[in-house]
Amino acid sequence: MLIRRSKPEDAAGIRPSEITPESVFLNRRDLLKAAVAAGLVVRLGLPEGAHAASPGLNYAREAHFSVDEAPNTYQDITTYNNFYEFGTGKEDPSQNSAGFKQSPWTVTVGGECEVKGTFTLEDLLAPHPLEERIYRFRCVEAWSMVIPWVGFPLKDLLARFKPNANAKYVAFKTIVRPSEMPGQRRAILDWPYVEGLRIDEAMHPLSLMAVGLYGRTLPSQNGAPLRLVTPWKYGFKSIKSIVEIKFVEKQPSSTWSNVAPREYGFYANVNPNVDHPRWSQARERRVGSSGGLFNSRQPTLLFNGYQEQVAGLYEGMDLRKYF
Repeated sequence: MLIRRSKPEDAAGIRPSEITPESVFLNRRDLLKAAVAAGLVVRLGLPEGAHAASPGLNYAREAHFSVDEAPNTYQDITTYNNFYEFGTGKEDPSQNSAGFKQSPWTVTVGGECEVKGTFTLEDLLAPHPLEERIYRFRCVEAWSMVIPWVGFPLKDLLARFKPNANAKYVAFKTIVRPSEMPGQRRAILDWPYVEGLRIDEAMHPLSLMAVGLYGRTLPSQNGAPLRLVTPWKYGFKSIKSIVEIKFVEKQPSSTWSNVAPREYGFYANVNPNVDHPRWSQARERRVGSSGGLFNSRQPTLLFNGYQEQVAGLYEGMDLRKYF
C-alpha cells in the first residue's frame, strides 16, 4: 500500500549552497507528474517548488567529516572502477556504461518501517541539503583513492521511513538491466547485487547517500544516480544504483559474502591486520594519474583512518572473526 505523509523536517545545520556546477536532471518535473498521475509513486510532502528542474548540484562544503588529503582527479575516479554490472575490468564501467539510463528512477522502501512505498529520486532528494565530503575510499584489492563525494547523510533518509524496533539491519539492492548493463548478461555474480548494514552502521553520521562527485552528478560508472558510501569499509560495501531499501530483523544477504565467504565478510571493515586469503591488506596503493600502477604503497589505516569515529560500533567484537 502506498502511504502519504506530511512534510518532513529538513536536516539542520547545513550551510547555504556555494556552488552550482552542472545539471542534475533535465526533465524532472515532467517525469514526476507522469509518475504521480500513473499512481506509481508516493509523495513525501516536498517543499514548495521542489519539482522544478534543477540547474545543478547545489551543495555546501562540509569540513567536519572531510579528510585534509588531496582528492584524486576526476579522471582517476571515473575511469578506474569496480562495477561488475558493466564488466570486470577497471576500465569496463567507463567504457560500457554510456547507454545506462539514469532517469526516470524510483526506489522501493519496505520491511520493518511505518512509511513504505515506491519513491521517485526527486522525492528522496528534495528535503535533503546536499554537502560535499572528502572521504578516503579503500578497495579490497589494496588500492585506494580520496574522493570528494556529494550527497546527504543516510540516517536522515532512513529516519523519514520510521523504522520500528524490529529493524536491526538495512538491506539494499541494485537495479537489474542486462540490456544496459552488459556484465549482467553473464553469470559473473548472482544478480541483482545486494548489500546490507547493521542499523547502527547505517545511522552513523559518516554513512552517506551519494548523488555526485566533484560537484557533478554521479557518472553511470560510479553508481548513478544513487549509491551508498561507508568510508570505513571496503569499497564493495558501497552498493551502487540502488533501487530497493528494506528494513529487516535478520542479517541480510551480501553479494560478495555469498560468493566467497572466506574472502569477503559481511562487515567488510578496513583492517590491515586481517589479510585477504590471496594478498596482504597491510599496505595500499593510492591510485593516481601520474604514478599509475607504480605509485608507492603506504600503510593501510585501521577502519580506513576513521577509527576514532566508528570503533565504538564494534566494541567487544572479534574483528578477525567478524571481518
